[in-house]
Amino acid sequence: MASDTIALSVVDPGTRPIGDRLHDWVVTVDHKKLGILYILYALMFLIIGGIEATIMRIQLIVPHNHFVSPEVFNRMFTMHGTTMIFFVAMPILFGFANYLVPLMIGARDMAFPRLNAFSFWLMALGGFLLYFSFLGGNGLYGAGNAPDVGWWAYAPLTSRAFSPGHSSDYWTLALLVSGFGSIGTAINIIATILCKRCTGMTLGKMPLLAWLNLVMAAMVILAMSPLTAAQIMLSIDRYLGGHFFDTQAGGSATLWMHFFWIFGHPEVYVLVIPAFAFASEIIPVFSRKPIFGYPVMVGATVCIGFVSMSVWAHHMFTIGMNSYANSFFAITTMAVGVPTGIKIFNWIGTMWGGKIQLKTPMLFCIGFLFQFLIAGLTGIMLGTAPFDWQLSGSYFVVAHFHYVIVGGILFALFAAFYYWYPKITGRMLNESQGKLHFWLFLIGFHLTFDVMHIPGLLGMPRRIYTYEPGRGWEVWNLITTIGTFIQGIAMLLFVANLIFSYWKGPKAGNDPWDAWTLEWSVSSPPPPYNFASIPTVASRRPLWDIKHPEDPDWKYE
Repeated sequence: MASDTIALSVVDPGTRPIGDRLHDWVVTVDHKKLGILYILYALMFLIIGGIEATIMRIQLIVPHNHFVSPEVFNRMFTMHGTTMIFFVAMPILFGFANYLVPLMIGARDMAFPRLNAFSFWLMALGGFLLYFSFLGGNGLYGAGNAPDVGWWAYAPLTSRAFSPGHSSDYWTLALLVSGFGSIGTAINIIATILCKRCTGMTLGKMPLLAWLNLVMAAMVILAMSPLTAAQIMLSIDRYLGGHFFDTQAGGSATLWMHFFWIFGHPEVYVLVIPAFAFASEIIPVFSRKPIFGYPVMVGATVCIGFVSMSVWAHHMFTIGMNSYANSFFAITTMAVGVPTGIKIFNWIGTMWGGKIQLKTPMLFCIGFLFQFLIAGLTGIMLGTAPFDWQLSGSYFVVAHFHYVIVGGILFALFAAFYYWYPKITGRMLNESQGKLHFWLFLIGFHLTFDVMHIPGLLGMPRRIYTYEPGRGWEVWNLITTIGTFIQGIAMLLFVANLIFSYWKGPKAGNDPWDAWTLEWSVSSPPPPYNFASIPTVASRRPLWDIKHPEDPDWKYE
């Protein structure tokens, strides 16, 4: 395997005018720069979505609060949900996939660099369109109005009668445009992984991160298509006299629910499979052991991809489906937990007997393992139709969903930041600040989302603007809001660490973690061409083979 460097006569980027440097970023087709753009874009919207969540929690901290009006509250939970799923979680995961996949498979770029840039700018346009609705989406009183129909936008709330003006149109157009960007990125990831692998890297020798992103990209194509079709149908209903979702004219509001959740539940796995990928790369390095059960991990991922496409209607148990439909979707919901459980056993098996190093990336991975297990168990509870009939539409569901998104995906993302930041920037993040960030965020997370299950069990509906005193919800809402502020402080620490370490952090070197995959064979940050000559690999851990020629992995695979 070769990881040579080439001596080139180049101008120091720091001496170029800032306008030229910004222009380079805007017109770039380099997968690494586009990956960074995705990540920065997502971090910007993460801050915005976090502010929206904080506004909602302040409103609910005590009964009969009037921090914001009911109309503003509806806009906040609509924009928060839409932002976090479509403009934080998806772009940040696409950003890591863009940056890492070519480096890990020994490629110089993505298969279609211009499509890669086009897909990013489509997604960026979608986010800006959504937030332009604050200015351009004239609402009921003629003032600027963001969408207020929920992130799932159930019919008939999106009809012209209940959503006058253009706020819902901005929501529709934003998701439509960003959806095309997502599909373009997914096609690019699939083409890159299948066609651009270096010599010797068969499918059985790919890093798990590449395998899991391959499955994720295939799911994006399958899941985004129904949502895109539904957005087009909704636009036809609103402006061309269609009646797809108009029950008074022979349409079906339930049809929208099916279209949305055929996207919506696979989307959870679209987001969580890359989180699995991060854990699958980080846990072995900090356990000083190869991943336990590589073929089983790949098979479990493919199984999740297939089964997760058949679980969507567990979101719809309360709409009056017949017993056969309820039984089918309850069974598939239980079934998807089996390959997920296999993964958890394999990660524990990797750690078992290893020389575990409790660095910040590993701490976040351990938190991810525990919390995703809890999230899965509450998901199995909600997959039981009679149980779901009692709690659907309550704060128990909100707590479960955030356990998946925050306790699972966000913790894995933090692990990825601390692990690959040295490769992306050439600087190490501050370890002490990282551990403080972990413990503060862990405490805030559990104060917020453990406690949030309780008012749900006590009957507190989700999407509630205020509530009467004396129902037993007050103390739980107070604790939940306190936890939100602790998480906010932890996020400020994280952002400060990112910024400070970029300028003042110690230099990382090529391979600060003594890792085993190809991205650690090149400089930090990598050169524009990635590899001077395309590497040749003989095992799943090519750097181990180089560092330990007396005991290479290829002998045992």
